Amino acid sequence: MDVREIKKLITLMNENGLARLEVEEEGKRYLLEKAGATQVGPAPLVHLHPGAPAPLAPVGALAAPTAAPPAPEPPKTEDTITFNSPLVGTFFRAASPELEVFVQPGDRVAPDSVVCLIEAMKVFNEVKAEVSGTIVEVLAENGEAVEYNQPLFLIKPS
Repeated sequence: MDVREIKKLITLMNENGLARLEVEEEGKRYLLEKAGATQVGPAPLVHLHPGAPAPLAPVGALAAPTAAPPAPEPPKTEDTITFNSPLVGTFFRAASPELEVFVQPGDRVAPDSVVCLIEAMKVFNEVKAEVSGTIVEVLAENGEAVEYNQPLFLIKPS
């Protein structure tokens, strides 16, 4: 297995919300697992055969049973907008446990204000508000795993 195939597997894991993937190719087993991720049940096992076209295609079908149910829609008032997660990962309200949180209810934000960090594949991504307004409510817990498009904040635009 070469680096390109491993990158394809990682992309496939991210696209399908998999925390763990086990692949068997020519009698060798490879295990890909996201750091800090937990999974219920056994990992999907994919057998790769030399010369097989598109060996990664069946993995998407295996991901469906392990998909998490969609997050409930937060209570939204007419004068607020929901700010959703731009990616899958772990939500952090501060850069480290010793530092103050980026934003809290009542704080004003500008489009370029950092509101949280989302860690994905050991990379901490700064997430910016993208709108001007006031934080009304924080909808995610610090250290919580978040999904793509999951509501994180309620913001009253200004």
